Amino acid sequence: MKLIHVRIVTPKGCYKEFDTPILNVKTVDGQRGILPNHMPIVTMLDIGKMESEESNERNAYAVAGGLLYFRDNLAEIMTDAIENQKDIDEQRALAAKERAMKRLEQQKEGLDLKRAEIALKKAVNRLNVKG
Repeated sequence: MKLIHVRIVTPKGCYKEFDTPILNVKTVDGQRGILPNHMPIVTMLDIGKMESEESNERNAYAVAGGLLYFRDNLAEIMTDAIENQKDIDEQRALAAKERAMKRLEQQKEGLDLKRAEIALKKAVNRLNVKG
């Protein structure tokens, strides 16, 4: 069976490499399923859930946006942050969500509204992926 080799890179270095028969990602254009021998693609990832199958086990990840480059059955993902569903600290994600919501509600002068909205979206995504 043909597989896709996935390499995930963050600013801290290589996060993970694995082989999978399918890769599901959320792009800025919507959901995409990548199968072996898919046509080459470069696309921006949205904040969302990424799913794969590794060693016959489904895995879900919270992705904080980024870039997906696919060619010759190699998927390279560059992202600022990614967390496996199993590693997400639910209490930390809830606290981040509450902080972001407070910032948006208070609307203090000098508040970077876009940044606060993104922080809220990332926290909600982490909670959704955690389940």
